[in-house]
Amino acid sequence: MQQKTGRPVQFELLPDARASLLAWLERRGGTVDDYVFPSRVDRNGHLSTRQYARLVDEWVTGVGLMRSEYGTHSLRRTKASIIYRATGNLRAVQILLGHSKIENTVRYLGIDVEDALALAENTEI
Repeated sequence: MQQKTGRPVQFELLPDARASLLAWLERRGGTVDDYVFPSRVDRNGHLSTRQYARLVDEWVTGVGLMRSEYGTHSLRRTKASIIYRATGNLRAVQILLGHSKIENTVRYLGIDVEDALALAENTEI
């Protein structure tokens, strides 16, 4: 669910990712109806955004990168940019990010509005 809007976010899981998630759920004793990453405090809840940020900090530090240059939001923006560059599918990125307006996605990605909108009209998800 998109935290700001409360709307569900659609995304595709490729077969390898789906297999990995199912293996993770089986290993930790979960089902497909459970949160993939449960809360440390409340097993029926999900991992908090703060705990996720702490994990990202640990991962970044663990691979020798500077914590100040990487964070949860920069990872979100980077992934969206990579998908857009690889596919040119602005609508798919809009759905992934949970943006209600395509113009917000264009601004978020920092791309030229006219080019992006022209491309979006000719691209389907």
